[in-house]
Amino acid sequence: MHDHLEGTLLADVPHGFSTERALDPEVILPGAVLVRVKQVHGTRVVVADPQAPGAVEADGIVTDRSGLLLGIVTADCAPVLLADPSAGVIGAAHAGWRGAQGGVIENTLEAMILLGAGLANIRASIGPTIAQRSYEVDEGFRAAFAPQDGRFFAAGRADRWQFDLPAYVAHRLEAAGVRQVEDLAEDTYSQPDRFYSYRRATHRGEKTDGRQLSVIGLPG
Repeated sequence: MHDHLEGTLLADVPHGFSTERALDPEVILPGAVLVRVKQVHGTRVVVADPQAPGAVEADGIVTDRSGLLLGIVTADCAPVLLADPSAGVIGAAHAGWRGAQGGVIENTLEAMILLGAGLANIRASIGPTIAQRSYEVDEGFRAAFAPQDGRFFAAGRADRWQFDLPAYVAHRLEAAGVRQVEDLAEDTYSQPDRFYSYRRATHRGEKTDGRQLSVIGLPG
């Protein structure tokens, strides 16, 4: 039994979402080179460069090369792993609300298509993410979204709202043309024994440096 989680849509693709227990890349794809980016809550997407792992500022990463593991880290934001297995193209995106709203998902899909992926064949799995019941936001946050995005907000206490980040990310994927999307429905905030949560740690006055690692790769 592995410590990491997997999505059913990506069952034939080496991948994994970590819990608070460290994920061993060797378990996912033995001998692979782990390539990450310096995440900045933006919308830039890059093609994986194994010669510069972690040096490039971006929030999405793609490749068509075997023997690489694409990695992103999260602690409430949505980790999105994507694959077109038939084309041999994969991607990973770090989708916080700002990045998702700004287009990081669409940019990741575009980068995958440029490498040969077919949009209709891309599958997407959304890993552990803060859930709507745990994500309280203010009126200013709500006002940053278009009126048609109202379905992703539920009324909270007083003048607060509850935002459904994983549903919003799934919507952006589906609106962009991805036909197969799954959400693991694991709330990072409400499971302190399983996941790191930046928001929970902030509320409790604890260290906020814990992160989950999500990876996806192509076998050699």
